[in-house]
Amino acid sequence: MISISIIGSGNVAQHLIKTILKSEQLELVQVFARNQESISHLVSKDKITSEITTLKEVDLYIISVSDDAISSVSKSLLFSNKLVAHTSGSVAMEELSKHNRKAVFYPLQTLSKKKEINFKEVPLCLEAENESDLKLLKQVANTISDNVFEVNSEQRKSLHVSAVFVSNFVNHLYKIGSDICTEHNVPFEILKPLILETAQKVQIMEPNEAQTGPAKRNDTSTINKHLAILTDENQKEIYKILTKSIIDNVKKL
Repeated sequence: MISISIIGSGNVAQHLIKTILKSEQLELVQVFARNQESISHLVSKDKITSEITTLKEVDLYIISVSDDAISSVSKSLLFSNKLVAHTSGSVAMEELSKHNRKAVFYPLQTLSKKKEINFKEVPLCLEAENESDLKLLKQVANTISDNVFEVNSEQRKSLHVSAVFVSNFVNHLYKIGSDICTEHNVPFEILKPLILETAQKVQIMEPNEAQTGPAKRNDTSTINKHLAILTDENQKEIYKILTKSIIDNVKKL
């Protein structure tokens, strides 16, 4: 079995903990968490430590903390020449301390504590300094996911930006749509089949082909009517920016 310790207790860490515990090929040895109560429902107390100096020797240490803390946490590890990976999409592998062998184990998925997820479907983006460490990372990744990719730091950064557009920004647009529905006393649930169909279309079509709506048609009459309905200036600005972007993209095709 491959022995693993998780350093962190946030969303990503908790999903990794649950996934590793289900695997017959992986052993979760320890979890470092400053707030032990945050993961006490997942791991027995004998596997949790709040002292980073008490981490036991394992095959792989996974740092799953905020991006700003990755470098300092990796430097606080007292051991050396061990395989240490972080889970960030935007932090370069080189940000890890030079005292240990550096790697990245990045799950490209939106993860929330209250939402269960099938980790077999989560793309795992891997990077390591040498082939033997990459081989071990692939062993771990292939145990818990059917979507494993070797991705360098620059590629991972571009993926992370893309992910912000297709997930975080899109979810914020859902929030705006929900606000508009609430303002005009219509249920947001009416839009959910449209949301699902739009997401399903890009599974089989290129986004350019899937694009519909007044901006693609350059339907200025409908666009102006929409702007007249919007009472929030921020919403209007977002509508104008996205409309212009779609119109400009259509002109390029």
